[in-house]
Amino acid sequence: MAFNLEMYPISYMARYNPQTQGWQEEWIESDTIPYDELQAMDESKRQEVIAHRNQLGIPAVSYTSQYGYGCFEGMKAYPQKDGKIGIFRPDQNARRFRKSMEGLYCPPFPEELYLKASAEFIRRNAALGYVPNYDSSWEQDNFASASAVYMRPYMNSEAAIGIGISKEPYVIICATSVSTYFKGGNTKAVTTNRIRATPNGTGWIKCASNYVISTLAKKEAEEAGFMEVVYLDAIEQKYIQEGSSCNIFFLLENGILVTPELGDTILPGITRASIIDLARQQGQEVEERLLSIEEVMDSAVECFVTGTAAGITPIESLTHNGVERVFNDRKPGQLGESLQKQLKGIQYGAIEDTKGWNVIL
Repeated sequence: MAFNLEMYPISYMARYNPQTQGWQEEWIESDTIPYDELQAMDESKRQEVIAHRNQLGIPAVSYTSQYGYGCFEGMKAYPQKDGKIGIFRPDQNARRFRKSMEGLYCPPFPEELYLKASAEFIRRNAALGYVPNYDSSWEQDNFASASAVYMRPYMNSEAAIGIGISKEPYVIICATSVSTYFKGGNTKAVTTNRIRATPNGTGWIKCASNYVISTLAKKEAEEAGFMEVVYLDAIEQKYIQEGSSCNIFFLLENGILVTPELGDTILPGITRASIIDLARQQGQEVEERLLSIEEVMDSAVECFVTGTAAGITPIESLTHNGVERVFNDRKPGQLGESLQKQLKGIQYGAIEDTKGWNVIL
């Protein structure tokens, strides 16, 4: 189960009021049906409940619906080994969300309000049984198949048509349970001629419109027999950028782990930053720099992508201009596996969180 539309029954909504220069909050309780009761329902009735949960009453015509003018976050809450619930690094999501809204020239959502609402959101839905229980069998594959709560905070503009910026945005938090993001099968990647982001654009913002190109490029890659697509830079079509919805890392023959340096064309991933921190803690040399496709094809021995949804996912090969570079005999690399085990162990409370990344509820 990757993403699905079985949204939780309680959602959060806030709207900016320009007169008071503040945010008006409300909780939308679609129903109070416990999780177990929902699963036991007749399928037609269950789908009726789920459809009702997706009706939040936001404008049908807006800058968001018409032009993709909006931003969002992806964050997860994890069932802990001790029975509690932990939200992973929500302060980083709150900061990025604020910066995204500032980048869109609309009133930014306060970080402290984001954190408070996120915690209360999990508490209310957990009370109805919508947070998965910890399963010790997840430890056997380093939590690759483990379940979690995928939280989707997003911004939607007020009713509007014509090019403009939002002055009274909505912020909504909804969620669903998720497990493995990528489909089973091969983990091959291929470069694309499509451009994800251009300099002085919105590549650094988690902007809704950015994902249109990603969707098209990934679909083309899948039709050609690949799992993932890799973007090159817009100017020279020479330097690695990121995957369809994830950052990317390469271990080179010289033992250095390299990921493209941040700029205004690359999303500052929170999982990306966490992996860099954990790798360096292990004594692994990590570089954030320009990384050409030629260097990767010549000397990369391991590759993996990172993201809130993807976690750490190994890539078995990368094809560029019809030439395939195979990594680690198409098997998950030792470095990626060790980082996966450490990261997921922290997220699920199986390894001590010495960095204070989890907000425990």
